[in-house]
Amino acid sequence: MYPRTPITWLQTFFRHNKDMRQITPHGFRHTHASLLFEAGASMKQVQARLGHSNIKTTMNVYTHVTKEGKEETADIFGEYMKNGKNLGQSLGQKKNPAQ
Repeated sequence: MYPRTPITWLQTFFRHNKDMRQITPHGFRHTHASLLFEAGASMKQVQARLGHSNIKTTMNVYTHVTKEGKEETADIFGEYMKNGKNLGQSLGQKKNPAQ
């Protein structure tokens, strides 16, 4: 396969589907990596899938917090607060520092 082949395929596809948002092959790569993380793949698995020799590349470039991830984080915090926990308790601090 020649390096420009995916770009040529995409250009042809988008020429016939003008109403679709255009995305580059690199954009598909980012989407693929994000979906792998969302599905629960480990950092090492994604590193191998993308062919990175250095895991720092995977960590620095491809670990985006997705909308669902942000919502899940907010839900986790909301549940923690709803259950009457005080900030700092998980760090071993007393509920009432004056005691």
